[in-house]
Amino acid sequence: MTTTETADLKLAALDADDLDVISAHMQDAVVTPSDMVFRRKSAAFIAMANRYDWDSEVREGAHRRRRTALHFDRVVSVRARGIPQGSGNEVLNLLAIRFLPGGDEPAGTIELVFSGKAAIRLQVECIEVRLKDMGPVWATQHRPDHEASPANPAD
Repeated sequence: MTTTETADLKLAALDADDLDVISAHMQDAVVTPSDMVFRRKSAAFIAMANRYDWDSEVREGAHRRRRTALHFDRVVSVRARGIPQGSGNEVLNLLAIRFLPGGDEPAGTIELVFSGKAAIRLQVECIEVRLKDMGPVWATQHRPDHEASPANPAD
């Protein structure tokens, strides 16, 4: 690692506030449907994404992406809206990850909100999420731009 690179990020979320922190770090990550899987037997949903490293931009003005794993445990079911089926190579831009409490807390729904009104809803027993940078890190010339996006594309 060079002195301008930041250390790998490792985070865990056990409540909605923790999940908000993970959401902030994952804002503008890109992922393909083929990089997401629901493992029903282990009750886990896993996504491999290329996250935009906002920390590098703030500290150094650098535009970087990192290969990052998101692991959701205690997942009961998965529903998708607006996610292309078939080839699995369409690039999805992750805007936010949010928790919607259910009637029987700590159970609820974790929603992954993507641009274009696409979303994945994970019905969970409770919030148990891990984020881990897996490497590699690479420079990108493209900085995510939100000015052209609607205020709340999930509505």
